Amino acid sequence: MMYSLPFCFLLLFFLADPPLAAPYDGPLYDFSAYTQCKTRAEGPLYNGGILKGARWDIPRVLADGVYSPAFVLRNLTTGTKYCFSSWVKIKGADSAPIRASLMSEKKTINCVGTVTARRGCWSFLKGGFVLDEPLDYSLLFFQNSDERAVDLAITSASLQPFTDQEWSTNQQYIINTERKRAVTIHVANTQGERLQGAEITVEQVSKDFPFGSAIAKTILGNLPYQNWFVKRFNAAVFENELKWYATEPDPGNITYALADQMLEFVRANQIVARGHNIFWEDPKYTPAWVRNLSGPALQSAVNNRIQSLMSKYKDEFVHWDVSNEMLHFDFYEQRLGADATLHFYETAHQSDPLATLFMNDFNVVETCSDVNSTVDSYISRLRELSRGGATMSGIGLEGHFTIPNPPLIRAILDKLATLQLPIWLTEIDISKTLSKETQAVYLEQVLREGFSHPSVNGIMLWTALHSHGCYQMCLTDDNFHNLPAGDVVDKLLKEWQTGEIGGQTDDHGSYSFFGFLGEYQVTVRYGNRTANSTFSLCRGDETRHFSIQL
Repeated sequence: MMYSLPFCFLLLFFLADPPLAAPYDGPLYDFSAYTQCKTRAEGPLYNGGILKGARWDIPRVLADGVYSPAFVLRNLTTGTKYCFSSWVKIKGADSAPIRASLMSEKKTINCVGTVTARRGCWSFLKGGFVLDEPLDYSLLFFQNSDERAVDLAITSASLQPFTDQEWSTNQQYIINTERKRAVTIHVANTQGERLQGAEITVEQVSKDFPFGSAIAKTILGNLPYQNWFVKRFNAAVFENELKWYATEPDPGNITYALADQMLEFVRANQIVARGHNIFWEDPKYTPAWVRNLSGPALQSAVNNRIQSLMSKYKDEFVHWDVSNEMLHFDFYEQRLGADATLHFYETAHQSDPLATLFMNDFNVVETCSDVNSTVDSYISRLRELSRGGATMSGIGLEGHFTIPNPPLIRAILDKLATLQLPIWLTEIDISKTLSKETQAVYLEQVLREGFSHPSVNGIMLWTALHSHGCYQMCLTDDNFHNLPAGDVVDKLLKEWQTGEIGGQTDDHGSYSFFGFLGEYQVTVRYGNRTANSTFSLCRGDETRHFSIQL
């Protein structure tokens, strides 16, 4: 969707912190996305952007005489966020995975967007790219990812550039409207007379948005680590301690000792915890003894696993990753049949009906080059399980990035948002192949994309600390001195909280502010009288009014 311009400008002007010196007059990001094939294509986003009026019938020969529609692009600039979209229709196959790519003499970006196109109707492709060097001349073209010969038709194509400042301003607009809310505190005496000049102190004591990290058994008994973690995060996920190979290394030898101790830690500190995971489809991370089972023996082991885990931890975990990375691996379905995953979700829901059950996979937002986990592949698998009767209520995106592509991340989130399910970034980190300073730069890009997307409900980092370091990226050293990535996290945590603010009531006995969603304490002083109270600030379009009597 795109918000009306005057309303956007007013909100950006009045809600920005600090306020903008002048109304924003750049492009507004369009969150529109479609996952259904349509008889008629919608019009181009941004009225086509820099492709307005451009023709796509400049052919590029791919192979075997197959031609791809292509756009000639000139003078693309470094650092600009280019948002691309188009509608695609095919002939010659019932469906095909279509990929848009960018090519120049200097470089090729293999994928800037994908769509599973279908015969006889129009499918929506949305993506984008950022360049690390300017391109004087380039081709944006389409091809079938599985290399079959198909005829392609393209319509309503759009390429909209955003400068860094325009991109940042659009992010801040969403933060101001989706993550914050206006509050007016009214102060009066017991006779209902409003009190002007009352001293107000407001402090946010907890945050509504879950922002957390993985933890491991290394946090147990480690008070400095525990203090460091609790100071920052309100959500946690156990890195390995709930996985089957950890809880039942040998058949019948079931132990939850470590997970129980870690759960005591999160409970004691009022931290919500995700359950990760019930099953992992990658055979490499399936217990060795389970890999040797098949047929009824495997089915019995699977049933015992679900019953044991879910009965012990019923109501303890807000989420469960039920069948981890099923887009890339299918160990259980190969051995137990096509309905194995469906059975996992049905049984998990029956065992813990209040838990949100997630799909969780990698290379969904990280790239569009992985044909196993394109956004349409994710949506198709989720819908397939839902049609079978599974309770699919959460979208988990791991987010193991090397070089993030912000326009592509946002475009993929837009398409997933059409499902109207909670979206969580579940395992965010940046590759250890990069320097710690570069990790920090890219981490900030990813976190800002997640927090500023209206459909993202939570963010988890994959930064559990071990003596040997972390999986890919650490936030601190062994002495809990921040590394560059930790500095980024602390900076954003401070930026995304209201903190402590204060002032005086006006001549109407009121004090107003914009605050991040969460729980607040408020203290009012007037003369020799003092009152303390609390209130909650949850998502809503209207101003939250709160009254205090002295």
